[in-house]
Amino acid sequence: MFNLTYEFKLKPTTTQVAIFEDWLEQCRRVYNFALAERKDWLKSRSCQINACSIRSEYIIPADKPRPTYACQCKALTQARAIIPALNAVQVQVLQQTIKRLERAFISMWEQKHGFPRFKKVGAMRSFVFPQMGVEPLKNSAVKLPKIGWVKFRQSREIPSGATLKQVRVVRRVSGWYAMLTLQWEVSIPDVIPHGNPVGIDVGLTNFIATSNGILIERPRFFIDAERKLKLLQQRVSRKRISSNNWKKASEKSCSVARVRR
Repeated sequence: MFNLTYEFKLKPTTTQVAIFEDWLEQCRRVYNFALAERKDWLKSRSCQINACSIRSEYIIPADKPRPTYACQCKALTQARAIIPALNAVQVQVLQQTIKRLERAFISMWEQKHGFPRFKKVGAMRSFVFPQMGVEPLKNSAVKLPKIGWVKFRQSREIPSGATLKQVRVVRRVSGWYAMLTLQWEVSIPDVIPHGNPVGIDVGLTNFIATSNGILIERPRFFIDAERKLKLLQQRVSRKRISSNNWKKASEKSCSVARVRR
């Protein structure tokens, strides 16, 4: 598989812009609600066994499992049945918002990132369509699920034979943009070995030692640059300060010092 992302500026109508803004707001609310649910669960497990906070305490049943992507998507389905604003948004767009929160928690646990924060009004900048319909691209327009055809400014040609896997709609100061992720079925042929293979080992005494007995000496870039820097600094010290010769010598010394670093 070979993936490429093409970015094009959208030319939505006034009605489509209103839909985009409403969907971003609904995604923000779903993100904040899911984050609050996870945060409350974690705080309810962090209190001491023999003491509770005087000000407030999170009381959640001990047998309630930790909120995950799967259970929050299940709760999202129930919420869409009773909340018309959520039902108006394509379901996979909201699911991708919860998956975005899940990735934030994974980054916090595995890569030591900070705890996810709540999104303020206007902070949500994009939403994703993970699956597209049949022939979603036609005449410089993309067919977004539950929205319809949205025109875009095709600044470059899209290669043929590609499958549109997902679309990310992004809001920026300069307007609305679409990130089209295209996928190609590419088979890379296996290279048939030919010639005499040579093993290479990198060491300290010799820079490279090959299996056929060739030794390449270690280059001494640092030592050579240090010697040259010492000589240039001596020349600078012998010049009259602020003279033209002093400035020229200082520039040469600084250039060698940058190479040395």
